[in-house]
Amino acid sequence: MIDNNINVYRINAGSCNGCDVELLASILVPKFGFDTLHCTYTNTPEEANIVIVTGSITTRSKPFLEATLKRLPDEKVVVAMGICPITGGVFRDSYSIEGPLDRFVNVDVNIAGCPPSPQTIVDGLIKACALWKEKVSA
Repeated sequence: MIDNNINVYRINAGSCNGCDVELLASILVPKFGFDTLHCTYTNTPEEANIVIVTGSITTRSKPFLEATLKRLPDEKVVVAMGICPITGGVFRDSYSIEGPLDRFVNVDVNIAGCPPSPQTIVDGLIKACALWKEKVSA
Protein backbone atom coordinates (compact mmCIF):
# COMPACT_ATOMS: atom_id res chain seq x y z
CA MET A 1 0.00 0.00 0.00
CA ILE A 2 1.34 3.43 -0.93
CA ASP A 3 1.34 6.02 1.81
CA ASN A 4 0.21 9.42 0.51
CA ASN A 5 2.70 11.16 2.77
CA ILE A 6 6.13 11.80 1.27
CA ASN A 7 9.08 12.18 3.61
CA VAL A 8 11.79 14.64 2.62
CA TYR A 9 15.32 14.45 4.05
CA ARG A 10 18.08 17.03 3.50
CA ILE A 11 21.82 16.52 3.44
CA ASN A 12 24.14 19.52 3.60
CA ALA A 13 27.33 18.37 1.86
CA GLY A 14 29.30 21.58 2.28
CA SER A 15 26.96 24.39 1.32
CA CYS A 16 27.06 28.08 2.22
CA ASN A 17 23.54 27.53 3.64
CA GLY A 18 21.89 29.80 1.05
CA CYS A 19 19.96 26.83 -0.39
CA ASP A 20 19.12 25.60 3.10
CA VAL A 21 17.61 28.96 4.05
CA GLU A 22 15.53 29.03 0.86
CA LEU A 23 14.38 25.45 1.48
CA LEU A 24 13.29 26.43 4.96
CA ALA A 25 11.37 29.41 3.55
CA SER A 26 9.74 27.14 0.97
CA ILE A 27 8.57 24.76 3.69
CA LEU A 28 7.43 27.31 6.27
CA VAL A 29 5.75 29.98 4.14
CA PRO A 30 2.26 28.72 3.18
CA LYS A 31 2.05 30.72 -0.05
CA PHE A 32 4.63 28.45 -1.73
CA GLY A 33 2.37 25.40 -1.28
CA PHE A 34 4.80 22.86 0.19
CA ASP A 35 2.03 21.54 2.45
CA THR A 36 -0.19 20.82 -0.57
CA LEU A 37 2.37 18.27 -1.78
CA HIS A 38 1.65 16.06 1.27
CA CYS A 39 5.32 16.26 2.17
CA THR A 40 6.78 16.22 5.62
CA TYR A 41 10.34 16.86 6.64
CA THR A 42 12.05 13.92 8.33
CA ASN A 43 15.26 13.80 10.33
CA THR A 44 15.73 10.09 9.62
CA PRO A 45 17.21 8.98 6.28
CA GLU A 46 15.62 5.52 6.56
CA GLU A 47 12.16 7.16 6.38
CA ALA A 48 12.98 9.35 3.38
CA ASN A 49 11.31 9.07 0.01
CA ILE A 50 13.02 12.17 -1.33
CA VAL A 51 16.52 13.30 -0.39
CA ILE A 52 17.68 16.84 -1.12
CA VAL A 53 21.42 17.44 -1.29
CA THR A 54 22.88 20.95 -1.00
CA GLY A 55 26.52 21.95 -1.25
CA SER A 56 29.53 21.28 -3.45
CA ILE A 57 30.39 17.86 -1.90
CA THR A 58 33.53 18.65 0.02
CA THR A 59 36.25 16.12 0.82
CA ARG A 60 35.26 16.34 4.47
CA SER A 61 31.52 15.80 3.83
CA LYS A 62 31.88 13.01 1.24
CA PRO A 63 32.14 10.07 3.75
CA PHE A 64 29.06 11.33 5.63
CA LEU A 65 27.17 11.78 2.33
CA GLU A 66 28.04 8.28 1.11
CA ALA A 67 27.15 6.66 4.45
CA THR A 68 23.84 8.52 4.59
CA LEU A 69 22.95 7.63 0.99
CA LYS A 70 23.41 3.95 1.88
CA ARG A 71 20.86 4.32 4.69
CA LEU A 72 18.15 5.56 2.32
CA PRO A 73 15.48 3.19 1.00
CA ASP A 74 15.98 1.75 -2.50
CA GLU A 75 12.88 3.52 -3.77
CA LYS A 76 14.00 7.12 -3.40
CA VAL A 77 14.30 10.26 -5.45
CA VAL A 78 17.54 12.21 -5.24
CA VAL A 79 17.38 15.97 -5.71
CA ALA A 80 20.45 18.16 -6.26
CA MET A 81 19.48 21.60 -5.00
CA GLY A 82 21.51 24.62 -6.03
CA ILE A 83 24.27 24.94 -8.57
CA CYS A 84 26.90 23.53 -6.18
CA PRO A 85 25.78 19.87 -6.11
CA ILE A 86 24.91 20.06 -9.82
CA THR A 87 28.28 21.36 -11.07
CA GLY A 88 30.46 22.14 -8.05
CA GLY A 89 29.54 25.80 -8.37
CA VAL A 90 32.18 28.47 -7.97
CA PHE A 91 34.20 26.01 -5.88
CA ARG A 92 34.42 23.28 -8.56
CA ASP A 93 38.15 23.69 -9.23
CA SER A 94 39.11 23.68 -5.55
CA TYR A 95 41.31 20.91 -4.18
CA SER A 96 38.67 20.15 -1.53
CA ILE A 97 35.68 19.58 -3.84
CA GLU A 98 34.67 16.01 -4.70
CA GLY A 99 31.42 16.86 -6.53
CA PRO A 100 29.28 17.11 -8.49
CA LEU A 101 26.74 14.86 -6.81
CA ASP A 102 26.09 12.69 -9.86
CA ARG A 103 29.57 11.16 -9.41
CA PHE A 104 28.22 9.32 -6.34
CA VAL A 105 24.53 8.72 -6.96
CA ASN A 106 21.96 8.88 -9.73
CA VAL A 107 20.39 12.34 -9.51
CA ASP A 108 16.71 12.38 -10.47
CA VAL A 109 15.93 16.12 -10.24
CA ASN A 110 18.15 19.20 -10.47
CA ILE A 111 16.93 22.44 -8.91
CA ALA A 112 19.24 25.10 -10.32
CA GLY A 113 19.99 28.46 -8.77
CA CYS A 114 22.36 30.13 -6.39
CA PRO A 115 20.27 29.88 -4.36
CA PRO A 116 17.07 28.73 -6.09
CA SER A 117 13.92 30.69 -5.31
CA PRO A 118 11.24 29.10 -3.13
CA GLN A 119 8.96 28.72 -6.16
CA THR A 120 11.73 26.95 -8.09
CA ILE A 121 12.28 24.67 -5.10
CA VAL A 122 8.58 23.80 -4.88
CA ASP A 123 8.46 23.19 -8.66
CA GLY A 124 11.42 20.81 -8.30
CA LEU A 125 9.74 19.06 -5.38
CA ILE A 126 6.58 18.63 -7.46
CA LYS A 127 8.71 16.80 -10.05
CA ALA A 128 10.40 14.76 -7.33
CA CYS A 129 7.05 13.75 -5.81
CA ALA A 130 5.72 12.68 -9.20
CA LEU A 131 8.87 10.62 -9.85
CA TRP A 132 8.63 8.92 -6.47
CA LYS A 133 4.99 8.02 -7.08
CA GLU A 134 5.99 6.55 -10.46
CA LYS A 135 8.76 4.51 -8.83
CA VAL A 136 6.54 2.97 -6.17
CA SER A 137 3.65 2.24 -8.52
CA ALA A 138 5.84 0.55 -11.16
